[in-house]
This record gives sequence, structure tokens and C-alpha cells, in this order.
Amino acid sequence: MGSIQAQLVAAQKAKKAIARLSVAEKQAILIGISESLLEHIEEIIVENQKDLERMEPTDSKYDRLLLTKDRIIGLSNSVLDVANLPDPTGVKLASKTLPNGLQIEKKSVALGVVGVIYEARPNVTIDVAALCIQSGNVCLLRGGSDAIYTNTCLVKLIQSVLAAQNIDINLIQLLPTDRELVHDLLTATQYVDIIIPRGSQSLIDFVRENAKVPVIETGAGVCHTYIDKTADLDKAVAIVLNAKTSRPSVCNALDTVLVDREIAGAFIQKLAAPLIPHHVEIFASEEVYGDFERVNYPHLTKAQPEDFGREFLDFKCSIKAVDGLSAALDHIEHYSSKHSECIVSQDEQAIEIFLSTVDAAAVYANASTRFTDGGEFGLGAEIGISTQKLHARGPFALEKLVTEKWYIRGDGQIR
Repeated sequence: MGSIQAQLVAAQKAKKAIARLSVAEKQAILIGISESLLEHIEEIIVENQKDLERMEPTDSKYDRLLLTKDRIIGLSNSVLDVANLPDPTGVKLASKTLPNGLQIEKKSVALGVVGVIYEARPNVTIDVAALCIQSGNVCLLRGGSDAIYTNTCLVKLIQSVLAAQNIDINLIQLLPTDRELVHDLLTATQYVDIIIPRGSQSLIDFVRENAKVPVIETGAGVCHTYIDKTADLDKAVAIVLNAKTSRPSVCNALDTVLVDREIAGAFIQKLAAPLIPHHVEIFASEEVYGDFERVNYPHLTKAQPEDFGREFLDFKCSIKAVDGLSAALDHIEHYSSKHSECIVSQDEQAIEIFLSTVDAAAVYANASTRFTDGGEFGLGAEIGISTQKLHARGPFALEKLVTEKWYIRGDGQIR
């Protein structure tokens, strides 16, 4: 298994250590991590700056890599939020006694050793570590080389807290960033129970195609907002502006606006001015290109076929006029990554058709797709947004970091 063999063995052994921790002990660890983040803000920023200096500020990953004082405080608070969530393990899911006297129970238990592969997102390091500790899982973190200084610093802080409380530090480990070692993680069926990729579509595809360990995907987000002909245009503009510009580098940000042809001109006339200060580059379909020209929109490009179904992760957005709800549904069905999709409408029937028809983890009526988030949904921190349908879908948070186990008690019964 190359140079990660020792870490895999250590992770397997650590399963016993974390299984013995009480709820209070796990909470104490998380409180310690939260406090340590606040105590070491300056150190974290220094290490983060080393990573930032190796990346162009214009890179769409730059914002995801950046840790400011406020963001570190936010991470500290999110760890406390996780600490206050109910322990998802040991929950009795079913109980019955068979006619032969066998007593059967089904309970929730930790997954075991969780391997997470992600890119330039150091917040994932803290979020995943907190979630795994609270759910009784051991965690192997394989972050991208772009964030190596930041991730190393964060994991050292976590392990220092574990050591101070006389707990096996191998509950949380950072794996090397060498690409050739990823294969060893993906095929470590003897040691790893689940792999979770978080990042670009290419990363997710690579993991899915090469893993022998079971995979739970947290998918890329190609998010649409459809502006129905009955929409309140002021609300529509506010929703689009928030979904596109509040934080464009994240997976729940808006990528494509679909607007009913009947109101396209009026909507674009209202939308253009608020977009200009954000320098949003618009990739306009032929039907709406002229509408943007008429309002002298300065950041305008004619859309190409590849601009639809594209996750921009930047101040960029494609816009297309469609012939009503049916055409919008067809477009979304073809291009959606099944992450988050929205309709803005005052027609209750259209809303219900949209919500029931669109195949996505989260479907919205008259609200920004930026709400697709574990914290916003009241679930605490998340590992990512799962776009698949088995085990977890939507915000992949604490409640889904468990599996099931059957307990059978008898008195000599044989079959």
C-alpha cells in the first residue's frame, strides 16, 4: 500500500478507540477543537497565506481556499453546532420479538473509517473532522496540494486536542497529496469503509471509476433558476442576484437562468443594472442577446452550446429564453447535475409541477438556491451535497454518517 499503509492500519485500530468514547467525551473533543481554532487564528492565517501565494487570485478556487478571521470564527462556531447535535449512533430503529422467542433490534452505528477526497477547501477539513468525531467515525482526509499548508496546520491542531485528552490521534489523519497514492486509498477495502469525493466533476468521476471501496458522491452543482411568466420580477431579480453573486465559487451558486420568452425583455431590463457592479459575465442565448445589448450591458458574450450544463464557479452566468414551463423542464432535465433547481412564479400549479417533476436533491420555489447547505437546513456542518439517490441525498450531514446493525438475542433457538 506504499507510504500510506501505516496510516491505514492506524485508522483501523482507531475504530476501537472512538467506539469507546461517550457522548460527553466526544463533545469535549469538539469544544476543544472549537477553542483551539480561536486561539490559533493568526497561525492558521499565516499558513493559509502560504497556500494563497501559490494561487492566482483570479482562480475560481481562490475564494474557497481563503480563510479569513471571520471564516475561522465561523468554523469554530460550526464545530460547536455539531457538538450540540444529537449523537446519531445507538438509535433504536426497530424492535420486535419473533414467534420463536428471538428478540431482534436494529440500531444505527458508525460507518467506520471514512475517506474524504477534496480539493482546495480547508473548511472541509474542519467540517468533516467534527462530523466524524460526533458520529463515531475515523477519518482519513486527502485534501488537495493547493491547501497543504492550511490543512496540515488544521489537522495538527485537531490532533493536539486529541492528545491533550489522551485519545488516539489517529482518529483524524491527513494523507499525503501524492496523486499516485490516491489509488491506494480507493482500493483499501481491508481498511476503509466508505469514500466520499468532494470537488469538481472530474474528481468525482475519477473516484467513481477507480474505487473499489464504496463511494458516496457529493456532486458538482449545475444550478438553474426558471423565471416563469407570472413571476414577481423584483423578487426574481433579487433571487438571481443572490444566487449568482453572494458566493459564486460554491456548488449551490446559480449557473443558468431560464426565462419565459413573454417576459424576457422586461426581466432583463430590471436584472442588468444590479449585475453590473459585480462584473458578471453573461453568456446570452440568441433570443436574449439583443435585450442585453439594448440596455448596454458591458460584460456580454454570445452563448455557445457548452455554456449550458456548465458549472461556472465564478461571476459568470448563462441565460436563455424558453417557451414556457414545459421547455424549462426539458432544458433542466437535459443539463441538470441534480443538485439544486428553482422556479420563480406566482402560479401555484406551475410551482407544484416544477417541484414534483424536477429530479434534483433540492427543488425551490421563490427562493435562492444558495440555501442548499447543511447549516441552513438546520443539520449543522456537512461533508457536501449528495446528488445521488442511495443512502444520502442533499446535504450530507451528521444524520447520514451512520449505517444500520441488527442485534439478535436468543436462548438456544436453532433453525
